[in-house]
Amino acid sequence: MRQPPGFESPDTQLVCKLNKSLYGLKQSPRAWFDKFSKVVKMLGYRQGQADHTLFVKHSNHGHITILIVYVDDIIVTGDDSHEMTNIKLMLAKEFEVKDLGPLRYFLGMEIARNRKGISVSQRKYTLDLLAETGMLGCKPSRTPLELGNKQALLEGKPVDVGSYQRLVGKLIYLSHTRPDIAFAVSLVSQYMHSPCQGHLDAVYRILRYLKLTPGRGLFFAKTDDRSVSAFTDADWAGSISDRRSTSGYCTMVWGNLVTWRSKKQSVVARSSAEAEYRAMAHGLCELIWIRRVLQELKMDVPHPMQLFCDNKSTISIAHNPVHHDRTKHVEVDRHFIKEKLDAGLIIIHYIPTSNQLADILTKGLPEPSHEVLVGKLGLINIYDPA
Repeated sequence: MRQPPGFESPDTQLVCKLNKSLYGLKQSPRAWFDKFSKVVKMLGYRQGQADHTLFVKHSNHGHITILIVYVDDIIVTGDDSHEMTNIKLMLAKEFEVKDLGPLRYFLGMEIARNRKGISVSQRKYTLDLLAETGMLGCKPSRTPLELGNKQALLEGKPVDVGSYQRLVGKLIYLSHTRPDIAFAVSLVSQYMHSPCQGHLDAVYRILRYLKLTPGRGLFFAKTDDRSVSAFTDADWAGSISDRRSTSGYCTMVWGNLVTWRSKKQSVVARSSAEAEYRAMAHGLCELIWIRRVLQELKMDVPHPMQLFCDNKSTISIAHNPVHHDRTKHVEVDRHFIKEKLDAGLIIIHYIPTSNQLADILTKGLPEPSHEVLVGKLGLINIYDPA
């Protein structure tokens, strides 16, 4: 134990005793959240089971108030202005809170509103990252990944592991509002423990792409569409190091992109249909989770939900249980998807590859295809001149 900087005392044996800490201790966030949830529940809020950081309160007049917490950052929203004012006052009595007004900036995310909808971007975070890495003056790239040169990823001398991990970690956080870089970030994050120069070059390629579009972000448009759908895709044996496939899915709620994922599969798929089937199972799980969240918010859930896939063999296997010998290796996923189909929870549609939104989450694409899918996913740059 040592005296902290700024503490001056002639007795060098004195140290400071820490009474409370929210950061740095493993048990402190859990203790804080336990205290916070008890207070909120006493005020009539119900904790979500699909998302434990979500608290909901329905009034007798059909209004709703939603409270979302991330450690010690809280968002309050809803259509009951009286209850929103009341919850702020009650929280101020129990905790030291500060009302920052309408939501404009939250955990590095910038929120803007207009009559057409809400935009969420990380422009300042992106520019700070480019300045930190010295890439503000670099030549921009049109795509986040170089095409047709996968072998270059594995070439070159080893680089500093610590700086590589910090840089990729910041890109992972940036991908929370940038699905257009999700696959590229997923690819470079697979080599966190032993990166080489090829991996670092791929990271700088992503930064050059961000230089071109620093203000791009998600746009949630006002719409009368109340459908819930998912797009699933897989790149069969896309990894040249272990020949594992990459799964990708994205889900749309009321016509807007809400969740997406790009992840290498845990086992080697022996066929493209198997790889697609595993991706379909992941997308179905996400749809079920979204359905639970909407039900807890007492929102209308369309029945059935739609799942889009661009592989006809996979769709055929999902509907036809006769292919037993050919589907032993995906038996669990097959029964899972067939059960949800029979229950009428989902309906599976074939979609051409050119319209497959999840294609951007499984492989690098040429610039024209990349930009088309970026537009279809609802990514816009509100800072572009009109």
